[in-house]
Amino acid sequence: MKFTDGYWLMRPGCTARFAAEVADIRADEHRLTLYAPVKHVRGRGDTLNSPLLTVDCWSPAEGVIGVRATHHAGSVDRGPEFALPGTEEGAGKVHRDGETAELSSGALTLRVDSSQPWRLEFSADGRVLTTAGERGTGFVTDADGRHYMLGQLSLSVGELVYGLGERFTPFVKNGQTVDIWQADGGTTSELAYKNIPFHLTNQGYGVFVNHPGKVSYEVGSESVGQVQFSVEDQSLEYFVVHGPTPKEILTRYTALTGRPALPPAWALGLWLTTSFTTDYDEATVNRFVGGMAERGIPLSVFHFDCFWMREYQWSDFTWDAQTFPDPAGMLARLKEQGLRICAWVNPYIAQKSHLFEEGRRAGYLVRRADGSVWQWDLWQPGMALVDFTNPAARDWYTGELRKLLAQGVDCFKTDFGERVPTDVVWHDGSDPERMHNYYTHLYNQAVFELLREERGEGEVMLFARSATAGGQQYPVHWGGDCESHFGAMAESLRGGLSLGLSGFGFWSHDIGGFEGTPTPTVFKRWVQFGLLSSHSRLHGSKSYRVPWDYGEEAVDVTRAFTLLKHRLAPYLHRAAQQAHATGVPAMRAMVLEFPDDPAVATLDRQYLLGDDLLVAPVFTYDGTVDYYVPEGTWTNVLTGDQVTGPRWVREQHGFHTLPLLARPDSVIPFGADDQHPVSAWADGVELRVHAFADGAERTVVIPSPDGPGESARFHLRREGDRLHVTTDSPHPWQLRLGGPEGTVHACPAGTRAADFPFPA
Repeated sequence: MKFTDGYWLMRPGCTARFAAEVADIRADEHRLTLYAPVKHVRGRGDTLNSPLLTVDCWSPAEGVIGVRATHHAGSVDRGPEFALPGTEEGAGKVHRDGETAELSSGALTLRVDSSQPWRLEFSADGRVLTTAGERGTGFVTDADGRHYMLGQLSLSVGELVYGLGERFTPFVKNGQTVDIWQADGGTTSELAYKNIPFHLTNQGYGVFVNHPGKVSYEVGSESVGQVQFSVEDQSLEYFVVHGPTPKEILTRYTALTGRPALPPAWALGLWLTTSFTTDYDEATVNRFVGGMAERGIPLSVFHFDCFWMREYQWSDFTWDAQTFPDPAGMLARLKEQGLRICAWVNPYIAQKSHLFEEGRRAGYLVRRADGSVWQWDLWQPGMALVDFTNPAARDWYTGELRKLLAQGVDCFKTDFGERVPTDVVWHDGSDPERMHNYYTHLYNQAVFELLREERGEGEVMLFARSATAGGQQYPVHWGGDCESHFGAMAESLRGGLSLGLSGFGFWSHDIGGFEGTPTPTVFKRWVQFGLLSSHSRLHGSKSYRVPWDYGEEAVDVTRAFTLLKHRLAPYLHRAAQQAHATGVPAMRAMVLEFPDDPAVATLDRQYLLGDDLLVAPVFTYDGTVDYYVPEGTWTNVLTGDQVTGPRWVREQHGFHTLPLLARPDSVIPFGADDQHPVSAWADGVELRVHAFADGAERTVVIPSPDGPGESARFHLRREGDRLHVTTDSPHPWQLRLGGPEGTVHACPAGTRAADFPFPA
């Protein structure tokens, strides 16, 4: 939200007051409280008839400093608030030296000098990161009497801003106005399903605005040298999070707001759905599942979209008896074929559903101020919202889902949760403006915790569309409704990379696009991209996404990349373990992995999958792709071709290849089983060694497929023309030097150490 009219003037009706100086500092061992008049005080008269801002500064965790600026402290805090599980007492230390006060936490320091004009200076390791200067802390009132608290943090020359959730606008956020406000806007607009009030920059820090309601950002837009954020409230709280690397920033941020749970390994396989408004019944499902098996395409999860329920009645959680007369039997038959089952749900109850009257009588549905149930006809006729602030309503809703789990459903696609009204009264008295964004958190949390209770830790996952800060704890999230062309494919990737820089560990998208029908070329290229994402789902709106609808070559491509993903499962699950432990996403923007290479700062059409695989999807009909390789020799995992960087590369690829490059000095574990995402990964694992320099060392962990543990560990070290390998694995394993056709050395079970010749 913009308040100014250029540098000198305010917009009509707007009045601003900014902290001008520090009148008083109160300090204890761990906390500073600053009292800031909004004009310079030259005499006693200047202390009268004028606001005094209270600015509290503290550290909730090492390397993080919080700032809370308050105008009037007497307002009622109705909630909700973001849960911050990573807070700790006494993380910061205060130091006073005359008129200067400092608050330090780890390497991060906040400095304020009461003898100078207002300035909050954040520095680390002797370098200033950002400052809140003369317009950096204050409030604005508009012509309608609304009161906004405002913060501004300076941008240095060349500083770039990333994050703020899953945004499909340009990847670098400089120059953009961003409103943190949940919306169902697809992938083609500035609206977003996953709005996260957290950004990070390429200067070694991030900022989390601790406000669950609407936060309006002007990112180098209203004032081109500032990131401005404002909220309609009497106080504004934010945290500066030090890195210095982007990975360390995400690690600290997710420690504060919650780490991603670890999804089950079976979810790494290929998902297929009924699609949305297509015609489907049990015969259709059997035709799809059987068709995949006949064509040699292993399928891991089958998803039933909305019309598993009867029309006009979403949600009643009752199978449509005309199309699915024996749901329990059908699910049992599908599970006999090794499939997991996902079912679509949303948090809405249509008036025609038998649950509507039940929920209305019990007070489980969100109400208006006059006591009537809030309803509208968008999406479902007369639909209402479940009030998840009511514990009894939460239990009622999850009780219906529990019945589906008993029938054989394994997980839920938790769709919607964005269009939440503000003219309502919540059971717990929550502020409707704050609850608009926060509702999705309660919704996904309720379903996730039900699954954890019923299925156990390590067997829990959602397929969720909407989220706010902290929502990364309930994976997986997918990119919502995109169109079916290369532009939509690129904007989807852009949104996913932005989400990864906002603390979310896992991300997926509708392979082939959702709206419309992709051409065979687009479908095949999207299949490559989709099966080189953390999670992979074929899904459409008005048309199916079974590969044979797009030609025999599409079948071949889907088969090949599904088998490849299965073989990469130990590598991918290790990346998932890292996301769970550190908050670093499985799919990584290049700037996250190579922050010291200025050439990667704006790259949004390629990414790192885990630590060591560079993926550059193809977005053209003729197979041409431009991509950048950082320093070193990179090896294409599919072809064995090598590229030495740093440099840009232009290549042309058929549908069975794309730039999938192994990092220099990397060792990629390939599982022996290409038919399933879950197997005994250490048994027969193949270690593929790529461009391993003399003196290079690497430890490779083969994860356990059933959780956060490991099943084997290998250590590789090259000395001249010899490669030394040690391991704790009791299983047979093999080593492959070079690309896919490179030399293979097989080692029988019990081989704990071996030396191999290494070609020059």
